Amino acid sequence: MQQAAGERELAAAAKAWPFEEARKVLARIGSKVPAKGHVLFETGYGPSGLPHIGTFGEVVRTTMVRQAFRRLSDVPTRLIAFSDDMDGLRKVPGNIPNADKMEAHLGMPLTKVPDPFGCHEGFGQHNNALLRGFLDRFGFDYDFQSSTDWYTSGRFDPTLLKVLARYDEVMAVMLPSLRAERQQTYSPFLPVCPRTGRVLQVPIVARDADAGTVSYRDPDTQALVEVPVTGGACKLQWKPDWAMRWVALGVDYEMAGKDLIDSVKLGAAICRVLGGVAPEGFNYELFLDENGEKISKSKGNGLGVEDWLAYAPAESLSLFMYGKPRAAKKLFFDAIPRSVDDYLQHLEKFPSETPAQRIENPVWHIHDGQPPAPAAHLSFSVLLNLASVCHTEEKAVLWGFISRYTPEVTPETAPMLDRLVGHAIAYFRDFVRPAKRYRAASEVEREALADLLGELERLPAGASAEDIQTRVYEVGKRHPFPDLRAWFQSLYEVLLGQPSGPRMGSFIALYGRAETAALIRRALAGEDLAA
Repeated sequence: MQQAAGERELAAAAKAWPFEEARKVLARIGSKVPAKGHVLFETGYGPSGLPHIGTFGEVVRTTMVRQAFRRLSDVPTRLIAFSDDMDGLRKVPGNIPNADKMEAHLGMPLTKVPDPFGCHEGFGQHNNALLRGFLDRFGFDYDFQSSTDWYTSGRFDPTLLKVLARYDEVMAVMLPSLRAERQQTYSPFLPVCPRTGRVLQVPIVARDADAGTVSYRDPDTQALVEVPVTGGACKLQWKPDWAMRWVALGVDYEMAGKDLIDSVKLGAAICRVLGGVAPEGFNYELFLDENGEKISKSKGNGLGVEDWLAYAPAESLSLFMYGKPRAAKKLFFDAIPRSVDDYLQHLEKFPSETPAQRIENPVWHIHDGQPPAPAAHLSFSVLLNLASVCHTEEKAVLWGFISRYTPEVTPETAPMLDRLVGHAIAYFRDFVRPAKRYRAASEVEREALADLLGELERLPAGASAEDIQTRVYEVGKRHPFPDLRAWFQSLYEVLLGQPSGPRMGSFIALYGRAETAALIRRALAGEDLAA
C-alpha cells in the first residue's frame, strides 16, 4: 500500500500530458464511481476507407490517458473502440480493388456494402477487422463496438426517442452551423429506406414523438413513408449521432482531431439538450504527409500501419504518437529512423532515473510503467549504416559484427535487437541504398582521412567507442574544416555515400577498426565504394 500511495503521489504531480488529461477525468467524476460502474474512455472510427496510422493514434493516446488515470484512482475503467459502420457509403475510396463495382452501392450502410477484398461479409466488417487486428497487435485492452449492432439491437432506442422528443432543440443547435440551402432540408434523422436499404438524406416532413416515428417522401416514388426512429430503421447525422452516443453510453473521455473542434462544440451542446454532459478530452493536431497535406483514409496518402511496422518496431510508432500531440507532425518514411532511435534512448535512460523522472519518460507511458531492458546499446542509425557499408541484406552478416562487438549478445538473448537488425536491413534496402551518392574527397579531406587512418592504426586493441570518437574529433580539429560538423559530413558523404550518419566512434567500434581503415584506404585510392 505504501508503494501504491507513493506512486499515486507521483502521478498527482506528474507533468506528462497523459496525467494532465487523467486529472481532468478524475475531477469530472469527483473521485466517485459513476452509476454505470466504471469510467468510460472512447475512440471513434469511421470505416469508410482503409485504416491509417492517424486513426490508430487516438487509441494509443487514449490508452495512455487511461493508464495514467489508473495510477490516480481505483475506479474501474473501460475503453471502447466504436465503429460508425452504419454510415452510408458516400464515395468510393481510391485505394481499394474493384473500385468500379462499388459505385452501385453508394448510400448503403457500410456493413451492407459488399467487401471489395472478398474476405468478409461487408466492407464495414472488413475495415473493422483491420482495426481490431491493429489494436490486438499492440496488445490494447479494449471492447470493440459496432454502430450497426447498437442501432439494430435497440440499445440506442431510449436516447433516439429522446432526440425525437427534443427535435426542435437539437435543430436549434445544428441549423446555425449549416449553409442556408442545407438548412431547408436538414434533419438529424436519416431514414434507412425500406425499399432499397440505403441511408437517405431526405427532409423529414412529419414526426410523431408519441409514436416514435418520422415521415418522409421517397425520393424516387414520392410516396409518403413513415418509419420508426428505433430498431435500426433510422440513424442520425454524424454530429447528432456522436452526441447521442456520448449520452447513451455515458462516455467520460474522448479526444478528437483539430479539424473537429467545431463538431465537438456542437456535440457538447446537443449533449446538454439531451440531459447529458459531454466527455472530457482535447483536440490533437493532424498528421500530414510529406507534402504537408492532411492524411486521408479515402486518399490513402501518408503511411499505413503495415508500412511503419515493416521498417520499425511497434514501440517506435507508439512513441511517435506520444510526442507533442497538440503539434502537427509530418508522417512519412523519413520519420521512422529518428523515432526508433528516440525510443531506444528513452529506454536506455529509464533504469537510472528516479521514480519521478521515470513517470515522465515516454517509455513509461508506452509500456504502462514496465518497459523492457535496453537493447544492447546499439542505435538504429548505427545498424542502418552497418547494413549500408556492408551492402548486405543478410541478418547473419550484421550479427557477425554485433557478436564481435558484444560477444554476450545473440539473437536469442536480445530479441528486440534482432528485430531492429531486420528492420534496419529492410529500411536500408528500400530507402537508403537507392539514395546513396558517394563523392570523391577534396584535398583537405584526403589529408584528414589519411590522418584518421593513422590514428586508428595507433589506437590500442581495447579502445572503446568513446576513445575512437575522441580521436575522430581531434583529427577534425587539426584540419581546416569550417567546423566539426563539416568534418563529420565529409566522412558520411565520402565513406557512406549519404549526407548524414551515425556517431562515428560507435560505428567504427561496431564495424571494426581494421574494416574502417580498409574503407578509408579504398576511398583514398579512388575506388568505387558502392561496389
